[in-house]
Amino acid sequence: MWTVFAVTVAAMLAADLLVFHKEAHEVTRREALAWSVVWVAVSLLFCGGVYVAAGGGKAVAFLTGYLIEKSLSVDNLFVILLIFGYFGVPARQQHRVLFWGILGAVVMRALFIFAGLALIRSLHWVIYLFGAFLIFTGVKMFFAPGEARVDPRRNPVLRLMRRVLPVTREFQGQRFFVRRRGVGGKGARWIATPLFAALVAVETTDLIFAVDSIPAVLAVSTDPFVVFTSNIFAILGLRALYFLLAGVMTSIRFLRPALAAILTFLGFKMALEGHFEIPVGLSLAAVFGVLALAGLLSWVFPGTRTGGGLDKGGEPPHN
Repeated sequence: MWTVFAVTVAAMLAADLLVFHKEAHEVTRREALAWSVVWVAVSLLFCGGVYVAAGGGKAVAFLTGYLIEKSLSVDNLFVILLIFGYFGVPARQQHRVLFWGILGAVVMRALFIFAGLALIRSLHWVIYLFGAFLIFTGVKMFFAPGEARVDPRRNPVLRLMRRVLPVTREFQGQRFFVRRRGVGGKGARWIATPLFAALVAVETTDLIFAVDSIPAVLAVSTDPFVVFTSNIFAILGLRALYFLLAGVMTSIRFLRPALAAILTFLGFKMALEGHFEIPVGLSLAAVFGVLALAGLLSWVFPGTRTGGGLDKGGEPPHN
């Protein structure tokens, strides 16, 4: 199944980058819907393969982890939308930033997941710390007035990048770097573009969100295969999901309370480890039920998500 997973992901990414999105273009809602359906279908087919190879318990754990990561990622997409607005990333270049951003996220998630599993196996009491962290995060998210303000100028990674690399004032097509010569044609050096600055901001944002999502999936299963594959399948479909939901994300007004409830529930599940076992099937039903209720309430009581915002008090970091 590890081989099937690796071949499936590699083939999908190759088709995405080298065939369907070889040339930069603005992704339409229809194209995004088609790709979203494809990624969900492939994930469900893989879940079926897990069922055949490892049984229903593993398949339910995979589906639960997939659903948790997918739902948490929608909140991440809202922040990415603000980042693209801050840097003024052209619509035709956004797919390129998301593609490489998600590839970087795959590497970071792998490190986080296997480090977390190693900690739990060597120091089992760490699972209670993860549980307490999820409860704290869930309660904080529920009572927070809205999404944190996004101000890339205060991003420490971006500030460090600016000290090392100059940044052009204009976008240079789909290139992350350009080579420029100094006065008199001497001293050629590489200069980053605003597209690369946006990529750095997206990567650091995903790093922050991984701190919440990885413990949440570990609350469902500690099987490395289940945790890693469900997480990766969920985030690989984020590009299509972003273009599909970009125009309506702000109207999903009950998403954050739903995510807060899910994180709190999973936190208690980890904290009760060894004392009271919550079946994986019940966890799947709870996660799906909370998300369905949030979607229904957002439809019945439409509105705009409160809080969050983009600090407009400055220009993108150019040199």
